[in-house]
Amino acid sequence: MADSPAVRPIHPDDAGEVLTIQRAAFASEALIYGDPDMPPLTQTLPELEAELVENLGCVAVDGHRIVGAVRARRDGELLLIGRLAIAPDQQGAGLGTLLLAAVEQRGREAGATEAELFTGGLSEANQRLYERERYHRTETTADGEIFYRKPLTA
Repeated sequence: MADSPAVRPIHPDDAGEVLTIQRAAFASEALIYGDPDMPPLTQTLPELEAELVENLGCVAVDGHRIVGAVRARRDGELLLIGRLAIAPDQQGAGLGTLLLAAVEQRGREAGATEAELFTGGLSEANQRLYERERYHRTETTADGEIFYRKPLTA
């Protein structure tokens, strides 16, 4: 990506834009699952602001516009990655890969040795992204969630 957006750490002040992107990005997931009440769509701005106070996530910024976001937190040596969201008009341009690499690096710097994330069993594009980025399936739950892990060795 020659003109890649800049990637920087996520901040509580980003919450409004991140929530907008999250809702837009997860609307297609809601259609796939027939669930308009999934947590990424019902999360409130105050909840997201609180979540971003201590977060290892990142945002992708194109000019003055946030076009993608991912959140993460450390749990011991494990980096828990969640809510990777790309603005619908930017999907397919490599931002998911860019944000995953950035958040993995932040996790390494914070002392994490392995990353974990999950997606739904019907979210085929997400599964392809995670497998392409060398995440390995570790568990499929009874309700269809697929968990992935990846070592964060340099």
